[in-house]
Amino acid sequence: MTDSLKTLYNDKVVPKLIEQFKYENIHQVPKLVKVTVNRGLGEASQNAKALESSLNEIALITGQKPVVTRARKAIAGFKIRQGMPVGIMVTLRSDRMYAFLNRLINLALPRIRDFRGISPKSFDGRGNYTLGVREQLIFPEVEYDSIDQIRGMDISIITTANTDEEGRALLKELGMPFREN
Repeated sequence: MTDSLKTLYNDKVVPKLIEQFKYENIHQVPKLVKVTVNRGLGEASQNAKALESSLNEIALITGQKPVVTRARKAIAGFKIRQGMPVGIMVTLRSDRMYAFLNRLINLALPRIRDFRGISPKSFDGRGNYTLGVREQLIFPEVEYDSIDQIRGMDISIITTANTDEEGRALLKELGMPFREN
């Protein structure tokens, strides 16, 4: 199953992108570099259980142990001191990245209520795409009874594409369900 997206990329996406953008060299074809899954946890400073359950959830979803991100400086208004845990993140590369993307595209996104596709506008200008997910229940690995609170996450897909157009074409060919505007 992890191979299917990688094989699709090599067999179908690369030739199609070469034809579409008239690349002279196969190394010019945009490819996926990494996927980062990030969750900000404002309440982690007061609630250690929230941090623990989030770590387990993200590890379950991605198949990799997350890293705890800590506050760089104190912010009195948010009751945060320097070094306090404020979020968690995972960086996925190679096989784990392809396996996660495959599950995201084919299993998780279609489970969103009233899903009509994801916004094609969330590119950063350099071919990278960021997607916000409102609840973790769309992933089949997460059981409804095991969660204490519904929390979202940000998923960033980093590519070697130079423009948004190239990045969009790459993700569209990989099966990302962009909605028509």
